[in-house]
Amino acid sequence: MTSTLYQQIQELYDASSGLWEQVWGEHMHHGFYGPDGNLKKERRQAQIDLIEELLGWAGVPKEQALCEPYRILDVGCGIGGSTLYLTQKFSSIAQNNLKSDAGVDRDFSRSTPDKTSPRVTATGITLSPVQANRAAERAKIAGLESNVNFLVADALNMPFPDESFDLVWSLESGEHMPDKIKFLQECCRVLKPGGTLILATWCHRPLGETAGELTDAERKELAEIYRVYALPYVISLPEYEEIVRSLPFTSIRSADWSKAVAPFWDVVIDSALTPSAIWGLLTSGWTTIQAALALSLMSRGYESGLIRFGLICAVK
Repeated sequence: MTSTLYQQIQELYDASSGLWEQVWGEHMHHGFYGPDGNLKKERRQAQIDLIEELLGWAGVPKEQALCEPYRILDVGCGIGGSTLYLTQKFSSIAQNNLKSDAGVDRDFSRSTPDKTSPRVTATGITLSPVQANRAAERAKIAGLESNVNFLVADALNMPFPDESFDLVWSLESGEHMPDKIKFLQECCRVLKPGGTLILATWCHRPLGETAGELTDAERKELAEIYRVYALPYVISLPEYEEIVRSLPFTSIRSADWSKAVAPFWDVVIDSALTPSAIWGLLTSGWTTIQAALALSLMSRGYESGLIRFGLICAVK
């Protein structure tokens, strides 16, 4: 099943990444629309705000951590949006010897690290060769080719030694993992002692005596989302917490930001109705067309409470 799933994921992102970049830009993830999801924002800014809000919530970066070479791993890097943004942001902080300003609304997309600053490097991994190649092109354009590296690699069997990274960042890739336990074990393995894991992923609603098990209708709705977006399955946020607590992590925190990100899908639907987007869909193949046609599934899933946006932060 894993090889077939990986092929489906690769085909999905090989086919759709170019169109997404054309319509939306380099960030292939939700936006942040305020804690209650009621703020109107330009769509790219909302995506940058999500990165900044995640860093602020996790308390990363810490000033002292940037006094030495600092290594970031972006698991499920897409076309390098988060990888490059984090490298630029952390390098800027190191250069200016500033305290962590993760909660400040700044755009680091045009800054290039000074070669004399404490070295911040990043590695992004993806299953899509198209994404890896485009991310490398974007790194060169940004003048960051010596700071970042992009690989086609399996997140369940990462090609890195133990204790390689100071920060493991996974923004909306956990839902694609066919073995959530193995995935988090690998994240833990490659983290240095004292390093931080930041995970944001699609979940389904919590289960239990109060909430009840998933209904047949909910299972059917999830199955359709799995089929369209090449997902093996998703789990609840409490289940992710249970896995993380079984590993050598401390300072474990979790949060549900479903309200804050839910407007994203309606914004995507609106953007897909422009002439250029429609033409891009028609020329990008059936896989991408199916994903576009299913956008309303995610919107309805958030509205009903079935789909959740779960966060985990932990220190090794």
